[in-house]
Amino acid sequence: MKRKLLLIILDGVPLRNWARLFGNLEGWVANGTAQKWTMTSVLPSISASCYASIHTGVTPQEHGCTGNGNVFRIKQPDLFSEIRRAGGTTGAVTHSFWSEFFNRHPFDYVRDIEYDEPESTTINHGRFHSMTGYGHANQMTPSDLDLFATLTNLARRFDLNYGILHTCTLDSMGHRFQHESHEMDHACFVMDEMLAPFIPRWRDMGYEVIVTADHGQDARGHHGGNDPLQQQFALYYFGDAQGPDAQTPLHQLQLAPSILNRLGAPIPESMKADPFLPA
Repeated sequence: MKRKLLLIILDGVPLRNWARLFGNLEGWVANGTAQKWTMTSVLPSISASCYASIHTGVTPQEHGCTGNGNVFRIKQPDLFSEIRRAGGTTGAVTHSFWSEFFNRHPFDYVRDIEYDEPESTTINHGRFHSMTGYGHANQMTPSDLDLFATLTNLARRFDLNYGILHTCTLDSMGHRFQHESHEMDHACFVMDEMLAPFIPRWRDMGYEVIVTADHGQDARGHHGGNDPLQQQFALYYFGDAQGPDAQTPLHQLQLAPSILNRLGAPIPESMKADPFLPA
C-alpha cells in the first residue's frame, strides 16, 4: 500500500472539550504539525451506530445499527475489508463491538478477546475489551496507556497498514460526572498527556495519525440525538496531505473514504461522501 495510518477514536468527547483541555493536540495545531477540523456525527449519535458508520461510510439508516443494543455483523464494505482487498494488513485495539461488526458475531470472550489471523479478509490482529459489567459505580475501562502501548506493539510486530484504537474512558466519565466538573477536566487532561508521547513515536514509525471522537456529549453527559453538543467533535490529522480550510465543516461519513484515499485503496461505491484528504 502507498502509506500507513492509525485512527485513534476517543469516545464521547464534545467539541467544547478539545480546544479547552487537550493542550498537546492544540499545541501541534498551533505550530503547524497537525491540522484540525470540526466533524459532525451521524444520527443517532449513539456509540455503536457511529462505530459502524465510521468504518462503512454509510448512515445507520442504511447499515441498520440503531444503537448499542442492536449489534450484528455489518454487510456493507468497510475499511478493514477494503484495505485487506487492496493487500494491506489491519489491526484493532477496541471495544468488542468493532470485532462483532467487522469480523464475527456474536463475540466469544475466549476466542475473540485476542486473535492473530493473517488470512482474515477483515481484521488480521485484534485485541478487544468488552466492558462487561459497566455501570455508574464501575466503568470497566482499561488503562488508556495500556491501549496505546498495545496498538504500538501490534504496529511494530506486524507492520500494520491500518490500525484503529478506540477507548471509552472519556465517554464513561462524561456519563458519570457530566461536563462541568473537575473530574471531567482532569480526565481529558490525563488522556491528552498519555496520548502525546505516542504521536511522535507513531509518526517516526511511518504512520499518518488521525485523532478524533465518535460523537460528543451534552452538558448532562447525554448523546444520541440531533444536538450540536451531542454530534460535533474535533478531528486532528498528522500527515503530509493538505486538507481543506480549517473552517470547512466535515461529516463523519467522509472519514472512511478519506482513509482509503490516503492508503491508496479503492473506495467502494457504497461510500458516497467526498474524501476530505487527497490521495
